[in-house]
Amino acid sequence: MQGVVLAAGKGSRLHPLTLDRSKAMLPVAGKPMVERVMSLLVENGIDDLILVVSPEDREIARYFGRGSRLEADVRFVYQMERKGMAHALSYAAPLIDEPFVLSACDNLVSVDAVGRLIALMSGEPRPNGVLTLMTVEPEKLRTGASVEMQGGWVTRIVEKPRPEEAPSNVASLPLYAFSPRILDLLPAVPVSSRGEYELQDAIQMLIDSEGRVGGILVDWRKTVTKAADLIALNRETLMQDADASRVTPHAVGHATALVTPLHIGPNTTIGSHCTVGPNVTIEGDCRIGDGVTLRDAVLLRGATVASGCEVANEVVAASL
Repeated sequence: MQGVVLAAGKGSRLHPLTLDRSKAMLPVAGKPMVERVMSLLVENGIDDLILVVSPEDREIARYFGRGSRLEADVRFVYQMERKGMAHALSYAAPLIDEPFVLSACDNLVSVDAVGRLIALMSGEPRPNGVLTLMTVEPEKLRTGASVEMQGGWVTRIVEKPRPEEAPSNVASLPLYAFSPRILDLLPAVPVSSRGEYELQDAIQMLIDSEGRVGGILVDWRKTVTKAADLIALNRETLMQDADASRVTPHAVGHATALVTPLHIGPNTTIGSHCTVGPNVTIEGDCRIGDGVTLRDAVLLRGATVASGCEVANEVVAASL
């Protein structure tokens, strides 16, 4: 089975954090977010990965081009314009020749959830697709998709419904498994009112023409749409993954306390009489003055914290 990860989005809602990088490359305890998503697939035996990226995103190409820690073959395709998930998938289609898992670059679930998705896709009767589903509060359906099910199969999917239009309070998350049959339907997907080619329209076409689109239920997922989400994701990763807590600063001043869980990337200088941590991710190449207190925070590469500052529940970016 192949894996396709859509990582061409700019992350405009996360500005200014994404002014000099894509959303996919935001740090999560020492790794780009997209790498953590890709790791979920690799840990479930998928070693053929297709990464859909923007031609403007040179950083992601450099990072994976020189080799990440993933034990997988990573191939790139470029989405020339950002026109929706179905549009992005159409660029990967020429490289897909078997059932595949499709994920957004910022959709994190458990390793077990991905395993259940793959197992259902590989079972009998063989589905044409499997969606990842989660019960949510009705107001959250406005930013996602709602599904209707009968006899264990999805019969209808509605993108960003108004409350009165939602067939249920079960949302479809951006993690799927499909047979290659869905790729044949992509050219027929119409332009939506948002000016995009919606994957949900392709899924509904698959349901109508082929049927057998199933679903797995998950209790949680993590995604990043605002700075607070990035802080929470880093905190939870540091607390749950012992390997994520690493301390490799270039220099640490006198009487400075480093409180784990904590991740400090290379080429970072920390002054004296500081308290750094717990639950802090420092990406690298940062400068922290004397007498600084940091907790529950993320410092992006090149960030500077002036002496005497207290930073809590904040993302600090470098001045551009």
